[in-house]
Amino acid sequence: MGTERVFRHKKSLGQNFLADERVLEKIAERAAIRPSDVILEIGPGKGVLTRKLLTSGCSFLHSVEIDRDLGPFLEDLENGEKNRFWLHWGDAMEMNFTGLSPAPSKVVANIPYHITTHLIWKLLETVPSADYLLLMVQKEAAARIGAPAGTKDRGPLGATLEAMGSAKILFTVPAGAFRPAPAVDSCLFEIHLVKRRGLARNSLWRDMLKYGFGRRRKKALGNLAASLPRAPWRELFVKNQIDENSRAEALSSDEWLALMEGAEKSMASPPEPGEEATEKLKVQSIQPYP
Repeated sequence: MGTERVFRHKKSLGQNFLADERVLEKIAERAAIRPSDVILEIGPGKGVLTRKLLTSGCSFLHSVEIDRDLGPFLEDLENGEKNRFWLHWGDAMEMNFTGLSPAPSKVVANIPYHITTHLIWKLLETVPSADYLLLMVQKEAAARIGAPAGTKDRGPLGATLEAMGSAKILFTVPAGAFRPAPAVDSCLFEIHLVKRRGLARNSLWRDMLKYGFGRRRKKALGNLAASLPRAPWRELFVKNQIDENSRAEALSSDEWLALMEGAEKSMASPPEPGEEATEKLKVQSIQPYP
């Protein structure tokens, strides 16, 4: 099996392998794998969790690993589970998950801490077939991502996850559960995607959040009006009874969705003659919205 081989962990890849058997069992149990499930696993490492996922009875397992030095630990799976296991070598951040076949229904991942937010966005965008994500992430990062509206840590990803379903920390995993032990505690982070599955790929939604949260000390209305002037933002705030003085982190996902719906309607119709020139002037006259 090759499990006695010596392996040197690479700090540059954020390699901290989960070694606590109890935690591994909890992850496999929480994933609640059904015979019809197709799993996408990111970061199999030495394949300890990979084997548990296969034992759980999924119909197919895609595993993505960047470090080919881990090949000897995974080669028995490649040889013995050919009909329902595919090991993809490469960087998860550079892979095109859209074409995976069969299409994943669930994602299980031990995410390197330095790419947590970027990878979750990528999964939302490129694995639309998955309605459940079970992720091992830095606890502090999960708390920020899942921060509710009205708190300082609220951000674009949190608003998106709330609009698409739910996200929560299940339990803390101490640093000692990993080899080598990281400098921080981790947690198991659960994401359910039950509605608006294409929202993360909606360019207006992404732009709204990008610019709305872009200058956090400024009001959301001013940020949006300055960056996306085609939409009547002040009118939309009033219509949806949203405080014009609110900062982006204060808005709920429902309020962001209402703004997007109104903006889509207003931007769907072509501008009146001369309106484009007026829009350019508006960009320069945002002073009322500091």
